[in-house]
Amino acid sequence: MRLTAAAVAVLALAGASGASGGESPSAPARVEARSSDLLAVGTVHGERMTIHLSRLSDNAPVHDAALAVVLRGTAHAAVAEPDGSYSIETPDLRLPGSAAVQFEVTQSAGHEVLVGTLEDERAAQADDKGSTRQLGWWVLNFGVCIGFLWLWSRRKKNRAEADG
Repeated sequence: MRLTAAAVAVLALAGASGASGGESPSAPARVEARSSDLLAVGTVHGERMTIHLSRLSDNAPVHDAALAVVLRGTAHAAVAEPDGSYSIETPDLRLPGSAAVQFEVTQSAGHEVLVGTLEDERAAQADDKGSTRQLGWWVLNFGVCIGFLWLWSRRKKNRAEADG
């Protein structure tokens, strides 16, 4: 009877994980680049990259700069947004694989180039440690271990009855 209850619990857990609707959406692709004075953080959503530019000394946003982004050998002029960020739109952001990114910042104080790497978000999804598939393997392993222990205890009990 205990085995039946354990099997029902394992199947219920497996069914609940399968009914959750699959994998959770991944975090957006991200690139971070810094120089001695500035930090640029870009997040990608589809064909649009939103860039937040700030000073390292006080973390204050930089609003008065001209920003160009060099991605896959092509320069893209960034547009200043009302919230203080910058953005670019290009189909190059959807291309697979990692890419070197240069942020060219021009201010009244001078010109700086910040370099970073945009990682492919599909590679990050392949390493997802909390996926439904991995949970299924854990449930299967748990069920096999419970079955082995049940058979071992049953064999031990039958041997004790035969000897005594």
